[in-house]
Amino acid sequence: MTEDSQRNFRSVYYEKVGFRGVEEKKSLEILLKDDRLDIEKLCTFSQRFPLPSMYRALVWKVLLGILPPHHESHAQVMMYRKDQYSDILHALKVTRFISDTTPQVEVYLRMHQLESGKLPRSPSFLRQPEDEVFLAIAKAMEEMVEDNVDCYWITRCFVNQLNNKYRDSLPHLPKAFEQYLSLEDGRLLSHLRACSAVSRLPYDLWFRRCFAGCLPESSLQRVWDKVVSGSCKILLFVAVEILLTFKIKVMALNSAEKITKFLENIPQDSSDAIVSKAIDLWHKHCGTPVHSA
Repeated sequence: MTEDSQRNFRSVYYEKVGFRGVEEKKSLEILLKDDRLDIEKLCTFSQRFPLPSMYRALVWKVLLGILPPHHESHAQVMMYRKDQYSDILHALKVTRFISDTTPQVEVYLRMHQLESGKLPRSPSFLRQPEDEVFLAIAKAMEEMVEDNVDCYWITRCFVNQLNNKYRDSLPHLPKAFEQYLSLEDGRLLSHLRACSAVSRLPYDLWFRRCFAGCLPESSLQRVWDKVVSGSCKILLFVAVEILLTFKIKVMALNSAEKITKFLENIPQDSSDAIVSKAIDLWHKHCGTPVHSA
């Protein structure tokens, strides 16, 4: 038996007896021991498997460019990140944009605005749609990442990735969603069209906020593993799977308003299954990444 087939046999065995992920965790630990982390291999791992929670923040920080690939620089760079965080915080307090009672996610927003050159002239100015997106993502991130400094930097770089790397791709996701739903369940799509609901689905919630506020964080982080590591396309498959999962309920609703309202507040108890099936759908239509040698 070759090394690869032995490994595959062990993975199948572990999965059958309830230890799915044991081999994957070992593989990740080997990758994380390299003096210089291989970004491509970490991306491929994150695309194929859910990241173990104990390593998620580290991997995200490396993939988002918060930390460099070289291990030896991590402590020094994080010290710089903490100093930068403290300096921005101090500046916002001095200018009275924040106080000790400001909710943490709003603190992150003001920090992001200051660093991006988009801080309004007054704290009382109305928030922009992009601010609401940032707050929704920050609120979800707060449940995933304990450390405030880490949470700010990961949120900021995650949002920047959406605005820069995925800027051209995100506007095409609604149309692609329609195409893939047609392949999976044409009858369901026909019902949405008959109700004039296709153009009124909660695309902002799904594709701009990346399901923040829609899925519980325990499920959402598995989706964001894929987004951080290079695929925003996973988002449309989560949307497709939500429709497939709640097909009976959606088919029973006869107006765009009712369908949208339901989809904006889906039951939370099916979230893990939805994400698992969405990842399977994504692999089915887009293929499974293979580790490069």
